[in-house]
Order: sequence, then C-alpha cells, then structure tokens
Amino acid sequence: MPLKRHLQKNTIEAGCDEAGRGCLAGPVFAGAVIIPPKFKNNILNDSKKLSHSNRAALRSIIEGETKWAVASCSPAEIDQVNILNASILAMHRALDLLTQKYDMQPQHIIVDGNRFKNYYSIAHTTIVKGDGLYMSIAAASILAKTHRDEYMTNLHDHFPEYAWNRNMGYPTTKHREGIKSIGACTHHRKSFTLLPPQLVLF
Repeated sequence: MPLKRHLQKNTIEAGCDEAGRGCLAGPVFAGAVIIPPKFKNNILNDSKKLSHSNRAALRSIIEGETKWAVASCSPAEIDQVNILNASILAMHRALDLLTQKYDMQPQHIIVDGNRFKNYYSIAHTTIVKGDGLYMSIAAASILAKTHRDEYMTNLHDHFPEYAWNRNMGYPTTKHREGIKSIGACTHHRKSFTLLPPQLVLF
C-alpha cells in the first residue's frame, strides 16, 4: 500500500522520526521533513524495511526534493535526560533547523511512535508505526538512519575495536566483546547497561 502524503491536508506538515534509541554508543539522531505537494516515490518506506543501497539512494532524493533537517543529542545528553527525552529533544532541534533553513514553520507535526512533547504551540499527532504509513515520517526515518550510520562509520576509524562500521553502536556480540576487552569510551552511554552483569569487568 502506498504511503500517505499527509495526515492533514492543506497544511504545512512536518514528519519526524529518530534513529539510534537502542544503541549503547553514539548520539541519537532525528530527522524532520516537509514533503512538497507533487513529490512521488514508489520505493519510499520505513528505513528498517529498506536495503542499504535503497536508503542511500532515497537520502539523495529526499535531500534534493524536500524540505529537511537532521539533528542529534549526544551520549552525555542522553545520560543526563534519558533516551526518550533526548530523542524528543533531537526532533525539536531538527524542527528548529528546518524552520531556520527554509524560513518556514510547520503548522502541524506528525511523529513516529506514541510519545512527544509540545513543540511551541504547534499541534502534533503521534502515530505508532507512522514511518510505514506517511511519506514525511518515512523520509525523516531514512535521513536520521543514514546520517547516524555515516557518523558511526566515521567514529569506527578511531575506535575499531567496537566494530561500529557494522553494528552502528547497537549491542552486538562484537561490540560487547570490544567493551569487555578495552572498556567503554567517551562515546558510550554510561546510563545504559553496556554489558550483562556477569560480564562487567571494569
């Protein structure tokens, strides 16, 4: 079934989504996207349902044909305010950048999931699995995912022991073997359980 263009018609509507909530390391990234009226794409979908090559191709299309912005919250911020609040803050920052970049404030915001906080006085709607239903949320999910993957791949060059170029900071066996071997680094989220209790050696 093709994705829907808008939840509310005749409205400047921004879709938001995040990437990296379940990771042990790295920032959480968020995208905000406004889909133009004539935008069409038959491949566009939830980023988790797309191949790496399709995500990369769609990122280029989205960045060339929509109004978009990407922002993040650092591991230190995640530790300070918790991952849910950091995810929402990253979305708010993406919306700030979107407004600044295009001098256009959305009139309505649709968000993947079931939790969000008011962004100024702009009405918002949370939609569970919205990244598989609405074009703007799907586009935001792709931008958040691809920008975050790029960030973690670049970090891998400095911290190859964690294999971030493959796991992107998620809690894989290889990642946890790296933590067990050399300990955590500044990019790890200290408020997360980095190792199961029986493996904590540092």
